[in-house]
Amino acid sequence: MAEQKRDYYEVLGVDKNADESAIKKAYRVLAKKYHPDMNPGDQEAEKKFKEASEAYAVLSDPEKKRQYDQYGHAAFDGGMGGAGGFDFSGADFGDIFGDIFGDFFGGGRRGGARGSSGPMKGANIRTSVRITFEEAVSGVEKELELTLKDECVACHGSGAKAGSSPETCSKCGGKGQVVFTQQSFFGTVRNVQTCPDCRGTGKVIKDKCPDCHGSGYIASRKKIKVTIPAGIDNGQSVRIRDKGEPGSNGGPRGDLLVEVIVGRHPIFQRQGYDIYSTVPMSFAVAALGGEVVVDTVDGKVIYDVKAGTQTDTRVRLKGKGVPSLRDRESRGDHYVTLVVQVPDKLSHEARELLKKFDAETGGSLNAAKNVSSGHGEAKEKKKKFWK
Repeated sequence: MAEQKRDYYEVLGVDKNADESAIKKAYRVLAKKYHPDMNPGDQEAEKKFKEASEAYAVLSDPEKKRQYDQYGHAAFDGGMGGAGGFDFSGADFGDIFGDIFGDFFGGGRRGGARGSSGPMKGANIRTSVRITFEEAVSGVEKELELTLKDECVACHGSGAKAGSSPETCSKCGGKGQVVFTQQSFFGTVRNVQTCPDCRGTGKVIKDKCPDCHGSGYIASRKKIKVTIPAGIDNGQSVRIRDKGEPGSNGGPRGDLLVEVIVGRHPIFQRQGYDIYSTVPMSFAVAALGGEVVVDTVDGKVIYDVKAGTQTDTRVRLKGKGVPSLRDRESRGDHYVTLVVQVPDKLSHEARELLKKFDAETGGSLNAAKNVSSGHGEAKEKKKKFWK
């Protein structure tokens, strides 16, 4: 028994009122996902690719779509066969497979008002710079030393030896692109690829400039100053316009992208534009109240601790956080967690005073004795518990 076909609209994931553009867009996604060249040896992907292609062949053709909407799959049972023998003649796969095969085999996309021989912007250059936590908060200017390319003075960027000039590429006729064919499930598909001889420029150099060896530019070490704004976070980048690779055919230079790596701070931690830190306080300050010194990115500040403050109490220092990248006048907050610091060494006098204090405030040192002074059962449980 033959396998029952799925509804073509269901296969493409569109509704019956979908227009030609929506149908083509849906098919392009499925074709790229399930194409055999992207899934070698995967029979299930090949099956889904053929199913989607059959659905598109029908729904992209106004007449076939009309017949399908009226009669369903029965409209094509008279000779077009199943997924393996469906007649794809008349279906327009050209632009779709120009995109797909261009992605697969390194070619450019088809069409466009201007070929790759027109002005093209140069590639971006990426580098990184390390700064401290404080520098990220306040902003800083750094100097980078990079290898940058500039137009060759001898040939003025043409790459050709003095007295000569680049010639029109004979392979692509100066278009910068060549047409090649690719066999697919639908027969021969016409595709466009960047010309391998001229690399898309449309020109070839017979006599190369001896200074730049035909590249049209000279590489040299240069120092570049980069201004890092206050509030930048780890992993963010600063863009410096026109400091990247030179463009081709009169195109502009690319940009320099500087990734900022912020060092860790021994005290502060950052979340968004807020800063977090922990400040120790003595038991006396926590119990009686007093002042503690808090380190902030703006320097030291004095904070008044209220009497009876518990450990792990969090206080907020408004406006002591990181400046906003969009508005330097706007800043986050600094959250300080107060933690009671227990001394690890006490003098004899201090120990005796602490015992007197404990006796006056509940006798916590004798809590176990107070539970049962003569009950052996309580002592036995204690012994077993800590065993």
